[in-house]
Amino acid sequence: MAGTNTGTGMDLLRFATAGSVDDGKSTLIGRLLLDSKSIFEDQLEAVEATSEAKGYDYTDLALLTDGLRSEREQGITIDVAYRYFATPNRKFIIADTPGHVQYTRNMVTGASTADLGLVLVDARQGLTEQSRRHAVILSLLRVPHLVLAVNKMDLVDFDQSIYENIYREFTQFATKLNVPDLEVIPISALQGDNVVTRSENMPWYSGPTLMHHLEHVHVASDRDLIDARFPVQYVIRPKSDEFHDYRGYAGQVAGGVLKPGDEVVVLPSGMTSKIARIDLFDQEITEAFPPMSVTVHLEDDVDVSRGDMIARVKNAPAPSQDIDAMVCWMTTAPLQPRQKLAIKHTTRTGRALVKDIQYRLDVNTLHRDQATNELGVNEIGRVTLRTTVPLLCDPYSKNRTTGSFILIDEATGVTVGAGMING
Repeated sequence: MAGTNTGTGMDLLRFATAGSVDDGKSTLIGRLLLDSKSIFEDQLEAVEATSEAKGYDYTDLALLTDGLRSEREQGITIDVAYRYFATPNRKFIIADTPGHVQYTRNMVTGASTADLGLVLVDARQGLTEQSRRHAVILSLLRVPHLVLAVNKMDLVDFDQSIYENIYREFTQFATKLNVPDLEVIPISALQGDNVVTRSENMPWYSGPTLMHHLEHVHVASDRDLIDARFPVQYVIRPKSDEFHDYRGYAGQVAGGVLKPGDEVVVLPSGMTSKIARIDLFDQEITEAFPPMSVTVHLEDDVDVSRGDMIARVKNAPAPSQDIDAMVCWMTTAPLQPRQKLAIKHTTRTGRALVKDIQYRLDVNTLHRDQATNELGVNEIGRVTLRTTVPLLCDPYSKNRTTGSFILIDEATGVTVGAGMING
């Protein structure tokens, strides 16, 4: 059950990468793809040809990932790009997120579902303001595992003291954040040192290579397997001769473990029943856990519809219409008190009124600006909302699915904010 079971017996690790401009993030992802043999020969030949045409004396692996033309021209990453690769031990999804402050919203999007955050720093520059901001955002989003990759060690002659200074400075900074698991790895993405193969140039480093850590980091215990949460996405009623009495509730398990025979309550109605059986595609299963998508059948014909939640009788979320949350604002028109927005939380939708903006968080210094009365684009602040429908929520620190929501502009249908509910 480590990570996300993909149904093939292999588990899946989602990780988000973040780094300042020219820290070598795209090169590192290119190196991971190349050394895990996830690239076709013609792709590699095209990159080699482009590198040669540009007059480089090396293969520019960043060209494998910076797909947008504007990214290639500027040599930077702008949008979140998802890359997929696999090793014999694990499957991976990389969310390659941009580092610039004006793309904070893109980074929040990419990191919100990640099991691990990978922050790159340039060994020559040391910790920058951007590196600190990336670490703050990853801890705000409760990404449970953090790796600091000290890149370009080849350009500082693989100097141990430079690595140790960055290590000391970052671990000291991380004590202010919520970082349950931290690993600091010295690498050279361009030459491949400590990425997949252990470096002969850094005999003083005895920790894991980056790939070894990604393959073996334990993520099974990160998900909430205690509090059963099942937001109903769709009610399945085929009404065919073959499935005349079939009535199932489809959705993705957001927390806990569901088993046939469990006593459950349907919220917000409060009706109780027992789980009769659980279907996965066309087979019955004995248990369901996050993030499996299943169909749950109840013993009684209770009224259940999209947006309802199935939970345990003695361990159910308290419905609430007053929401206190950290919100990342994603659009140019600022967020202001008294503003009305649509809200989507799990499968439930409603409308929300902004009651108050308590403070804006400076993600570089962690300073709380309480004098503010609005949130601008890419800014994060603490906001209180009043919703038209009760939300069946948990604190974000406890469950990243039932503790998060999005805010939508009702006129345009555009997602304008992402929220994390405070405990």
